[in-house]
Amino acid sequence: MLKKLFSSLLGGGREDAREQAPEVAEALEYKGYEILAAPVPTGGQYRVSGVIRRVGEAAEPQEHRFERSDTVPDREGCVVLTRQKAQRFIDDVGERMFDPR
Repeated sequence: MLKKLFSSLLGGGREDAREQAPEVAEALEYKGYEILAAPVPTGGQYRVSGVIRRVGEAAEPQEHRFERSDTVPDREGCVVLTRQKAQRFIDDVGERMFDPR
């Protein structure tokens, strides 16, 4: 009983683990890239998060993971915003997103 109490107080409960696992939305193709929106549940809202992939026939798959501070009250709205932000990032940065830092 004490173990369960301390676990829930310290954030180790099963509810917290479920809340932190993002569910990936259906992939969206955009200018040769694949956008995977994975909104992260945070305090009753969803944070913009996802992956931009480029898969070429001759090249190895490349991924750029991103997470923003924007939060949205519903998951579907967050998926839409995540896709919009990823599209804007692709337009602005393009291939450079895969350059080694």
